Amino acid sequence: MVFFFVCYNWCMNRKENKKTGNWGEDLATKYLLENKYGIIDRNINYPFGEIDILARDRKTIVIVEVKTVWGSGFGKAVDLVRRKKADKLRLLAKATEKDYPNENIRIDVIGIDSGIITHIKNAVEGK
Repeated sequence: MVFFFVCYNWCMNRKENKKTGNWGEDLATKYLLENKYGIIDRNINYPFGEIDILARDRKTIVIVEVKTVWGSGFGKAVDLVRRKKADKLRLLAKATEKDYPNENIRIDVIGIDSGIITHIKNAVEGK
């Protein structure tokens, strides 16, 4: 019965989590534009993952992973990009390389903790 309770709460919060994630991506996009990045696209889906924001920083194509957290208990948003997610981001970088063969590619993470933005450039290294 405990499993059902946990699953029920998780399932009920999925819509709220999506709303929070979308809000975070909107805020990150605004932040990037204010910092002279060009936005190429958002929410690019591949069979093995999604690029939240694809941007350009001068001569570099930037894959931006956005993590948004409200309240405490989850840790810092940027710390939510763990090994499995970093591996996925590396795969996404390889796929992006095919579309932008002569460009440098970088993976950044933007963490949003209760509205406060932390931007880590080159957060995930090694394609």
